[in-house]
Amino acid sequence: MEEFNNSRASEFVLLGLTDSPELQIFFFVTFSIFYVMTMLGNCLILLTVLFTPQLHSPMYFLLSNLSLIDMCLSSFATPKMIMDFFAKRKTISFEGCISQIFFLHLFTGTEIVLLISMSFDRYIAICKPLHYSIIMSQRVCTGLVVTSWTVGFLHTMSQLAFTLYLPFCGPNVIDSFFCDLPLVIQLACIDIYVLGIFMISTSGVIALISFLLLLTSYIIVLVTIKGHSSKGSSKALSTCTAHFIVVLMFFGPCIFIYVWPFTNFLMDKILSVFYTIFTPLLNPLIYTLRNQEVKTAVKKRLSNRYLSLGKTTPKYSMQ
Repeated sequence: MEEFNNSRASEFVLLGLTDSPELQIFFFVTFSIFYVMTMLGNCLILLTVLFTPQLHSPMYFLLSNLSLIDMCLSSFATPKMIMDFFAKRKTISFEGCISQIFFLHLFTGTEIVLLISMSFDRYIAICKPLHYSIIMSQRVCTGLVVTSWTVGFLHTMSQLAFTLYLPFCGPNVIDSFFCDLPLVIQLACIDIYVLGIFMISTSGVIALISFLLLLTSYIIVLVTIKGHSSKGSSKALSTCTAHFIVVLMFFGPCIFIYVWPFTNFLMDKILSVFYTIFTPLLNPLIYTLRNQEVKTAVKKRLSNRYLSLGKTTPKYSMQ
């Protein structure tokens, strides 16, 4: 083992999404636009919730934290992928590769728990409305966010504890645009197929169980909504639908990649693009388009910003 570690690969080669120069230019432009829109959209939601007193409620507090995680999830690999489109040789150091695995599992693990917290918030608001302010206090909301990050950290450390001690002394080519556990551990110099399947599938099973719990909670909420007034029912249904779309977009690719690892790397690459680039972009769109309160607050903030800029613009008169 010492001999293996001494000759450990110092870098990995990333094959990226495509070898076609035309497609690389197209992807560079497309993903650059998506990345900027993702950062601006989520930042807008974060600032809107922060500076709008009407949105200082548990649901929007959790939503603003989701926007923060989405910005992080979109940034751990996307900027490097965009820059690599024009690189002749796409490489990443061993330390950089391990860092990408660390941040990927930190942010995805955190988002899983946060989505469960948001589901819990909607369940209490709709099924136990009289106890909502007591149960979902500021202290509880802060505790849910701290718990989300703690679970994410523990999850990623459990994955790295397995990966760091693997000997990498042979092939160093990764058929993706970033380092992920199923791809990296295949490059180890020892046979880890059974152990690797167990470790990676554990992440998939956790994601699958979390998704089933969320699905169950939303079914209960939808059944409860039937007994509400038409106006309240419509608003609650819109909110829950937005939440569930986010859940489906996030958990779908994760479950496919980690429940059945080492199966279809082309599909894994496509799904990786989806949950690292498209999902963080669609989250703010879904919440702003389907949530009237957020939409109104965003419009008000943008209009106030526009008016303030107009007032500060110097005016010149003809002499």
